[in-house]
Amino acid sequence: MLPSLDDAWRQTHLGRLFGHASRRFDERVLELIARNIDVPLALSNLAARAQVGAAHIHITRHLALEGSRLTELAERAGMSKQAMGDLVNQCEAWGLVVREPDPLDARARRVRFTEAGLAWLHAFREAVQLAEQEFRAEVGAEVATVVALGLEAYAGPAAAR
Repeated sequence: MLPSLDDAWRQTHLGRLFGHASRRFDERVLELIARNIDVPLALSNLAARAQVGAAHIHITRHLALEGSRLTELAERAGMSKQAMGDLVNQCEAWGLVVREPDPLDARARRVRFTEAGLAWLHAFREAVQLAEQEFRAEVGAEVATVVALGLEAYAGPAAAR
């Protein structure tokens, strides 16, 4: 028979706290985007109704301004090409991105932001900045700085992607 173990650790370990904090941050960013008057109404409504999720944020975070091949985008986001293809299809249907021929390789296609997608990206940047300010206000500037430095060190090279 196994000895009795304290079960609280399963709810309070760092991985779980990271997950909760990440979801809270992403949800706040999407909430702020939904309220941004510069975001096209259809996209704002999608964000407000929680139709845009953390997976869609991968495109916002990883799509190069000049466009990216699907394989590059998937690699940067740490996803399979198929999963990223599904996200791109959805974002294309929403008018965030468009696929076009790659000028460097006639066989390849590039994904790039549309005008609406660039408005979304601008709103994303503003929302991230505001969410970071709110985090600093909630935990204090010193703690926020220590958390940011610790996360950068822990994430290592992946943080630069």
